[in-house]
Amino acid sequence: MPLHLATEPPPTVVPATLTRYHRVVRTAAETLGSRRSRLGDTELPFRVPEPDDALREFYAPSDVSVHELEPIGGRRVTALNLMRNPGTRTTKTFASLSMVGRAVQHIRETGENVIIVTPTSGNKGTALRDAVARAYETGIAGPERLRVMTVTPADSLRKLRDCPLAATPELRTANPAVLAQVDQPAQVKELARNVVDAYLADPAAKGSWRVWYTLDLDNYRIADVVRACVEAEFTAPHDTGVPRWHAHAVSSAYGLLGYSLGHRLLSEGVAADLKAPPAHPGFFLVQHLSTPDMVLSLSGASLPRYTHDVTDGLWRQAADPRFPAVTDSPSDLIDPTFYTRAPVTCAEIAPLIRKHGGDGVVVSQRECLERWSQVRELAAPIGADLPASPEDLREWSLVMALTGLLVGDERGLIPKGTDVVVHASGSYSDDTLPPAAPDGIRFAADEEEVLKILHTAVA
Repeated sequence: MPLHLATEPPPTVVPATLTRYHRVVRTAAETLGSRRSRLGDTELPFRVPEPDDALREFYAPSDVSVHELEPIGGRRVTALNLMRNPGTRTTKTFASLSMVGRAVQHIRETGENVIIVTPTSGNKGTALRDAVARAYETGIAGPERLRVMTVTPADSLRKLRDCPLAATPELRTANPAVLAQVDQPAQVKELARNVVDAYLADPAAKGSWRVWYTLDLDNYRIADVVRACVEAEFTAPHDTGVPRWHAHAVSSAYGLLGYSLGHRLLSEGVAADLKAPPAHPGFFLVQHLSTPDMVLSLSGASLPRYTHDVTDGLWRQAADPRFPAVTDSPSDLIDPTFYTRAPVTCAEIAPLIRKHGGDGVVVSQRECLERWSQVRELAAPIGADLPASPEDLREWSLVMALTGLLVGDERGLIPKGTDVVVHASGSYSDDTLPPAAPDGIRFAADEEEVLKILHTAVA
């Protein structure tokens, strides 16, 4: 007798979302740009180019796929796979392609060269470098007109990935990936900003290259509206009345704010063929103990006090179900990507959760490891290929999100009868996304050295 095996339902693949939903992306850019009275010296206009054949090829990696996962606690669980670009394997692809597209638009309109400068804990820089390399490959801009410099804290060395921009000495010089020595990872933002300001203050730098410092929420919010478009077209039940929460491992929650903008634009009728769900979903934030500020902001509570158990070396608390009951460290660091303390976005996310529902949870690495097999099974339909050994994982956001969903169910943080959409925002190992070679990294001890690297990049 033949053996009949159950098969997972095939995913829905939504190709090239930045092209497919161009009207919504363009409107998002116009909406955000209209809020500014003037552009700063390190900003570019909030205009996205109309896709031609070359730009359509350039935007091709902006795929999203939709997957039905195993129910958790009787809830329907859907995943938005935002990791399909093999050059990044994170959701940073969408914003990076959008930003490089805007840079190309600026070059075409003004004839001015552009160098993108950004601080990053790893993934943002990887995605921007991948997008610039893709601009070279598709011919929409060359290294004589468009370049990028990323500045990463030394603690994130293991996050740096290989890229075609490191293929030759000339490309490495023009597009430096800088590893900077700072006391705290978040200080890399201040360092990069100071370097840009010092560059602009040099009279010799005037009129050569436009420096675009891209660390601005709105630069990411533009592209993240596609998440709402995918949901509206392919996953959203418009008439069931079942409440829905979106679960996301977050550092500053840029992606959820972009989704919320997209939901608003669709509700206002920006795209006649797309309708947002009548009810804005709740948000379920997942963080780790090293930077739990967004979860803390939801309740106004303080970090619970952990007690050290000398018999087993573990730390325990029972005061707040949003936080791990047991952890190896009260400042447990799962992934250096999640490095932002006291993000300014708390002021936007907290009111959305108060209005539309939601909550948050902080997970520990111990909780992730205890549920590793279960998380691997949950993630299998997404094609994330989580390694058998957790030690081989380099990007933890998907694991954190799924662990947070399991923990949230166990502790009653997610109401019964609520559907959940998981934003699968990143997962890779050295096998799936090779690390950067040492000759592709520039090491800098201080701001002065980073400034010299920037001057050399545009020489």
